[in-house]
Amino acid sequence: MIEQSPFKWRHFQAHLILLRVRWYLRYALSYRDLEEIMLERGLQVDHTTIYRWV
Repeated sequence: MIEQSPFKWRHFQAHLILLRVRWYLRYALSYRDLEEIMLERGLQVDHTTIYRWV
C-alpha cells in the first residue's frame, strides 16, 4: 500500500507549513502575525491559508 503525503497538492513545502503551525500553537501569534513574519522572510501567504493549515 502506498502512503499519501498529507501535504499533497500544497504550494509550500511541508517543513514551512509545519513550522508556521507550530509557531501558531506555541506562541500567542495571530494568523495575520504569521502572515507578516512570512512576508518579512520573502514568502507571501494570506492569513486564511495559514488558518486552513492549522
